[in-house]
Amino acid sequence: MMEGIFRQYLAVYRPLITRLNQLLEPHGLSYSLWQVIFYIEREGPSTLVEISNYYEVEKPSITRRVHRLEEQGVVEQIPGNDRRVKVIRLTESGETVYRDCREKISRLERKLLEGVGYEEQVLLNRLLPEIKKNLLREGGTGDEA
Repeated sequence: MMEGIFRQYLAVYRPLITRLNQLLEPHGLSYSLWQVIFYIEREGPSTLVEISNYYEVEKPSITRRVHRLEEQGVVEQIPGNDRRVKVIRLTESGETVYRDCREKISRLERKLLEGVGYEEQVLLNRLLPEIKKNLLREGGTGDEA
């Protein structure tokens, strides 16, 4: 077992989120708002519950994010089969914001992965979801120590 792997992960995670926030800020976005845009772009019009389940975030948190994005004209509500369920989609402006930000994020990803071989990238991409699955299976109550 490699000691300190999670310390190493956190040492990358925090500055990465900071850098992403800096990159998204000119668009009036943060990484948490970007997550909503990214999900809707990938999955199509979605409900608040679908988005909150995917990111494992409480629904009120997603509701606040969507409200901010609505105020910015990036997303809009459309009628769903059930009036009680809000379905959210990107506006034309939101599509443009997505493309602009996706391009910037892709450039950052390529830059950060310089010197990391393709096979290593594939391995990392396979291992992180496995670690997440194990973490969720553990329950993560915080009193394991």
